[in-house]
Amino acid sequence: MTAQLTSARWARKSEWLTHRRQINWQWTHRPQANEIITSIIGLLVMLLLTICASSTAMAQAKIHAITEPQAHTQQNVPLLRFEGAIGPAVSEYLISEITQANQLPLSQRPPLLMITMDTPGGLVSSLRTINQAILASTIPIACLVSPSGARAMSAGTYILYACHVAAMAPATTLGAATPVKMGGPISPPNTPSPKDSTPADRGDKNGSGENNNRDKITPSDNGSAMERKVLNDAVASIRALATLRKRNIDFAERAVTEAATLTATEALAQNVINFIADDAADLLAQLNGTHVDMGDKLLTLTLDNAQLIAHQRSWRNHFIATITDPNVAYILMLIGIYGILLEFYSPGVGVAGVTGAISLLIALYAFQLLPINYVGLGLMLLGISLLVAESMVPSFGIFGLGGAVAFALGSIFLMDSEVEDFSISLPLIGAVTVTALLFSLWVLTTLWRQRQRKPVSGDDVIVGAQAIVVEGFIEKGFVSLDGEHWAAVSDKPTHTAQRVLVLARDHLTLKVTPTSALPAKEIINGRN
Repeated sequence: MTAQLTSARWARKSEWLTHRRQINWQWTHRPQANEIITSIIGLLVMLLLTICASSTAMAQAKIHAITEPQAHTQQNVPLLRFEGAIGPAVSEYLISEITQANQLPLSQRPPLLMITMDTPGGLVSSLRTINQAILASTIPIACLVSPSGARAMSAGTYILYACHVAAMAPATTLGAATPVKMGGPISPPNTPSPKDSTPADRGDKNGSGENNNRDKITPSDNGSAMERKVLNDAVASIRALATLRKRNIDFAERAVTEAATLTATEALAQNVINFIADDAADLLAQLNGTHVDMGDKLLTLTLDNAQLIAHQRSWRNHFIATITDPNVAYILMLIGIYGILLEFYSPGVGVAGVTGAISLLIALYAFQLLPINYVGLGLMLLGISLLVAESMVPSFGIFGLGGAVAFALGSIFLMDSEVEDFSISLPLIGAVTVTALLFSLWVLTTLWRQRQRKPVSGDDVIVGAQAIVVEGFIEKGFVSLDGEHWAAVSDKPTHTAQRVLVLARDHLTLKVTPTSALPAKEIINGRN
């Protein structure tokens, strides 16, 4: 009994000690737990405050950006540059850049496109496509004739009139827009020449065209109907552009009918251009804050933070520019034709055929971009055909000479354009023609020499030759002729190493007859 009481007493004491220890631990570690919880709560509060502050700052920045969208935005103005004649490559370059800029979203479109040029003119087909792209653009386009000493002649004058803003660098010129295929400018009757006219007479400063005399654009009576059509079409086109851009109509007409020209200072004074600028950056600065007539609205250019970004031509455009050079296309066509002919003459690995086919296809692609006279192309093909016929069917030079003449005439007539940059070089035509003549002469000389040589095969060589009997026979046996063993028949007996004369050949059998015997060492390959 006493032992049970003692055990119960110790159990209660152990429970009391355990409870006491728990209470003591809580009182001892409660401050540390409170500190940890407080720190966690503080960190969460600071994180929330940071997020709120960031959100507020972002909202304020967004509101600031909405209220002032262009205050810190830098605008890029594409700068397009071309030099030389206006052809398929220039047309593809300008049209692609203008089209891409107009297809961008409104928020990404540039405020302005700038074109700088130095050109003597170009093809009418390329000019019309460029002007159509400029007129259809919803982005204002500024054209600058630059640098000093540059020119915007012929087709360049049309482009300058088509642009929303026209500018020229000092010491530059424009004009001379007469269609050159007409054989030069046509001066109307009773109209003073450009040399006799004064600077005041060369344009209407206000550009209204009210004092314009309609008789000035009438071609001379001795002009052909086609010339009048071409002239009137050119005059109407440039009059429409001058009217649209509110520029000098009188000078525009005389630039076509009289090939009139102006300097930059005269053009500005006569309302042909809008600005004189040293370079593209100077023109960009002058355009800031100006108003541009876009047809349906008046647009104010804000170019405070604008910078010029040069857009270079792509490799494809450079390739088109190279192959559309008439001289390059001409050479590629010749390589293609002669390469294919050589492949037919000596079929083998196919290098000549593959090279010729590739060159010919590239030449055809270039020709479909260029103004081709198909009569000239036909004469060239006729000339090449005659030269080939001369090498295959000798005609004592008739085919060769006729082919060279037809080839030369076709080369001259091939390009249907009077623009110097789109015509085949006469020295190149002369070099190719002389080469063709020399080739024909070489073929004739070779054939003549071949006709004078003695035959080396056939019955003409075998009949009458002397052979050696391999082994004596009475009627049939074998003889050696030029190192070859032939079956032979003879109406007389023969003996070994005897010389016999070939009288005839029947397929692979020779008919022989013995000759006077000679030592075998004096016979070489069956001949004396």
